[in-house]
Amino acid sequence: MQKIITTLWFDKQAEEAADYYTSLFDDSRILEVNRYGEAGPGEPGTVMTVTFELAGQRFIALNGGPHFTFNEAISLTVDCAGQDEVDEMWSKLSEGGQEGPCGWLKDKYGVSWQICPRTLTDLLSDPDPEKANRVMKAMLEMKKIDVQALVDAYEQ
Repeated sequence: MQKIITTLWFDKQAEEAADYYTSLFDDSRILEVNRYGEAGPGEPGTVMTVTFELAGQRFIALNGGPHFTFNEAISLTVDCAGQDEVDEMWSKLSEGGQEGPCGWLKDKYGVSWQICPRTLTDLLSDPDPEKANRVMKAMLEMKKIDVQALVDAYEQ
């Protein structure tokens, strides 16, 4: 059992969101759906929580009502092997959502994601500060990360 589990608060879309997210990632599945009973606070029989895994990481989606919404103060980062995976995840997660700068986006539920190729973290951690700074400058000009443009900036 995972010691720490992230809970995502939705108004009424917890099951829909969990179904959507598990369709996007390998090694993902719905584990459990719990419903509100007579004690509430939700309508009896409606979904209260959905426990699910994304790429083996456990989450709980809660239908808690409209009291709280997502913001960029917390995000989920997708570690991508290369440009093809960046393109795929960016396309799927930004659909119906909002593209942001530097590989960030909000999905159609308002959850913030960072779509991050490993190449970016590798290049930014280069011991040569000039190379790392060129990569950072290039990344700051992007929405979806362009791996080749990062490599070109690095090799300049």
